[in-house]
Amino acid sequence: MPADPPHPVGAGGSAGRSAGAGPAVVPAGALADAGELLRALAAPVRIAIVLQLREADRCVHELVDELDVAQPLISQHLRVLKTAGVVQGERRGREVVYRLVDDHLAHIVVDAVTHVQEGK
Repeated sequence: MPADPPHPVGAGGSAGRSAGAGPAVVPAGALADAGELLRALAAPVRIAIVLQLREADRCVHELVDELDVAQPLISQHLRVLKTAGVVQGERRGREVVYRLVDDHLAHIVVDAVTHVQEGK
């Protein structure tokens, strides 16, 4: 299968924002994957889960207690985050302990939350 054609990122209104750098060229497949990742992070409960996991690994009942959300809903959101590669679960006895795959995603969420709080 041929590679996706690259798309310039940064064209149209973003010119001049980075000092001396031209627009980045990103393959369309990478843009689509980034869009899927951002969609997985788009729900308020999933944002709250990422913020909790940024502090420490947690099992489902801890997330239920901290977020005051029903267990089936927490499990559903964890499934979305796991499918998107945001979290991993490790079985420890009868429980599954969830953790963030890496800190990059936590930074995206923290930056988004900080950004909207600064605007208020």
